[in-house]
Amino acid sequence: MGAYRNRIVQTPFLDALAKESLIFNNAYASVSSCSPSRAAILTGMPEHQNGQYGLHNGVHNFNSLPKVRSISSILGKAGIRTGLIGKKHVGPDTSYRFDYERTEEQYPINQVGRNITQIKLFVREFLKQSSAHSNESFFLMVSFHDPHRCGHITPQYGSFCERWGSGEEGMGTIPDWHPIYYVWDEIDLPYYVPDTQPARYDLAAQYTTISRLDQGVGLVLKELRDAGLEDDTLVVYTSDNGPPMPAARTNLYDPGMAEPMFIRSPDKAARRNEVTYSMTSHLDLVPTILEWFNLTHPQPKLLTGRSLLPLLFKEPSNQPDDAVYASQSFHEITMTYPMRAIRTKRYKLIHNLNYQLPFPIDQDFYVSPTFQDILNRTITKQPLPWYKTLRAYYQRPEWELYDLKMDPTESRNLFGKSSMKDTFEELSARLHKWLELTDDPFRCSPDGVLQDTGEYLNNPTCLPLGH
Repeated sequence: MGAYRNRIVQTPFLDALAKESLIFNNAYASVSSCSPSRAAILTGMPEHQNGQYGLHNGVHNFNSLPKVRSISSILGKAGIRTGLIGKKHVGPDTSYRFDYERTEEQYPINQVGRNITQIKLFVREFLKQSSAHSNESFFLMVSFHDPHRCGHITPQYGSFCERWGSGEEGMGTIPDWHPIYYVWDEIDLPYYVPDTQPARYDLAAQYTTISRLDQGVGLVLKELRDAGLEDDTLVVYTSDNGPPMPAARTNLYDPGMAEPMFIRSPDKAARRNEVTYSMTSHLDLVPTILEWFNLTHPQPKLLTGRSLLPLLFKEPSNQPDDAVYASQSFHEITMTYPMRAIRTKRYKLIHNLNYQLPFPIDQDFYVSPTFQDILNRTITKQPLPWYKTLRAYYQRPEWELYDLKMDPTESRNLFGKSSMKDTFEELSARLHKWLELTDDPFRCSPDGVLQDTGEYLNNPTCLPLGH
């Protein structure tokens, strides 16, 4: 978007929101996968702690653990009205129940996630119902499905459903949407996307849906304003994971973890159109929301995030070497590739627990024009204008250590270099401490087995496998 220096994509409503907000330049998802990320946002716990290991579905029982409390259940118990419009894709329902739900569980996903006119009307209905209650406090999460891919399910709508509702023949019309089309050869490609015509077409299609999302954000904020609630409401904008492109979603490289985030406070003294460089995680959102409502978590020891509200008024003068942490186990059921990571402002350490196996490719990215072109060029030994080879993308070492100041594209793995020995030891110790704190069942992998029952019940221990 324009607020993050993209000069091509048109996002006037998001850019306007950014000017009224504190802009986060170091905001990161704690996992780069849809359902696990949404669960982390709603619980304040990483996927390995809340149990939503992969994409939510009933077939493989990818659900959060039964005792996990989400922000909606905590707020609901405190008498605060909750709502979710758009994509839900987390479970079980007992843990993630909202007072008002208009999601893919009741409607076709495009109608609740991409039809910005319908989303506007749902927001209007929720706000009207909330104002009718004696306690007008509310929490509303609006989850746009744009700019997710959809080409593997409904290819007739385009790889990002950019044709759906566009007014083209047979596509229907979304009354409030004014489609914007992008010229594929004028796009500034990010470094992680191959410079090929299919990839440029792919990105141009996604840009069209980013602009639809942007117009939808404008409609939602107008509903808030028209309801007379703008001056009392905290507004947070973020995304769930990186784009469905190579090295992005399902990866713990920065394109998969780095997220947009704006927070607009109604407080007149709050920072506006300013940037914070504080290291920020999606795990910080639950503590932020709880502090906004003057509530405490029923089990505060389960949270490793912190409230972001103080940042809205003052940038910390002396920031220690703060870090964010990431944890990925699955995406789809067949994509078992557990990774754990720590990222400071300068360094990132990734631990690939399943490094003996090739990195797995998810369904919708596999059939995308971008990946099919990478695949075909590799098979036929044609030139591939990309910053990696497909083999290097598949085959990863156990440890990846990057100096992000000198190597922002995470291309030079410094693990094993004598000059980085102290940095590795410090980062790996901090990462392991966080994994213990969050009770990660994978924390002994791949060289040991966690024993936490019987004689080890009160003293969980990593016992070596031996080689």
